[in-house]
Amino acid sequence: MSQMNILITGAGGFIGQALAAALVREAKAASITLTDVVEPAAPKSLRTTVRCVQGDLASQELCDSLLTKDLTHVFLLHGIMSGAAEADLDLGIKVNMDATRKVLDNLRTVTPGVRIIFTSTTAVYGPPPMPGFPLTEANAPCPGSSYGAQKLISETLLNDYSRRGLIDGRIVRLPTVLVRPGKPTGAASSFASGIFREPLNGQKSVLPVSKDLSLWICSPRTIVQNLLHARDIPTEAYQGGSRVVNLPGVTVTIKEMLEALKAIGGQEALELIEERRDAPTERIVKSWPTTFDTLKGKQLGFAEDGTLAQTLKDYIEDYGTDKT
Repeated sequence: MSQMNILITGAGGFIGQALAAALVREAKAASITLTDVVEPAAPKSLRTTVRCVQGDLASQELCDSLLTKDLTHVFLLHGIMSGAAEADLDLGIKVNMDATRKVLDNLRTVTPGVRIIFTSTTAVYGPPPMPGFPLTEANAPCPGSSYGAQKLISETLLNDYSRRGLIDGRIVRLPTVLVRPGKPTGAASSFASGIFREPLNGQKSVLPVSKDLSLWICSPRTIVQNLLHARDIPTEAYQGGSRVVNLPGVTVTIKEMLEALKAIGGQEALELIEERRDAPTERIVKSWPTTFDTLKGKQLGFAEDGTLAQTLKDYIEDYGTDKT
């Protein structure tokens, strides 16, 4: 494609903002439209037209204005996160399923064949058959949360629309993104960023799960790099029909995360962590698999992540702390 016109939904979120900034830096797109329920901030750009639109994707009027025939790429990042989707089933269905289907049905009519990059989650799987079992895209999902179920339903729709040639979908299952800047989110994994972000800012943070639990994580820099890569993969590279890819990540225990915090922020930062177990959060987190065989993703050229120590250094470099 000689000219890219890109739409990002959920663009007010941290990944949406980081992706928009990366798109502006590479200067390949003629236009970028950012939309969210709160008007997203626009990255500074001298060469790319950037438009920011506030609105609800449930509105047909908004869809008519955003989903135009000149679009070449759409990043579907909008969503109600895991903890919030579990707490409010109807809201999760409305945002994670209904809004996604509405966007897809409009796009397949208005701009058939448009390339769509959909961010899904490894929470579609539920608990692995045994601890440490390395899951692949061939393993059958069985979500242990409403969020995982809603994402899986949307994955199925994107796969089918791609099979029929209505769209050109790319489904990337994200690890837990670490470290997220800003305020805590509705994700059950929000604590994973909070136990770094808040102590490094001299603030207290609550650890709601056991130190023995593990997470499958990836840094923001690598996530954005891989979203851009998903956009550029030739359609013919997706052999076998499925557009699903488990993105590379790193398995770490909560204990290892706390050790990394101490190495970066010292004992002072570590002492700002308050252990206060929360059963609903722990139940959701326990349902997530933590070991993956990401051969498919590597064969497609997706980047592997670095060490946890490097991730923390990158976070401080990119976002700073109240002490820097």
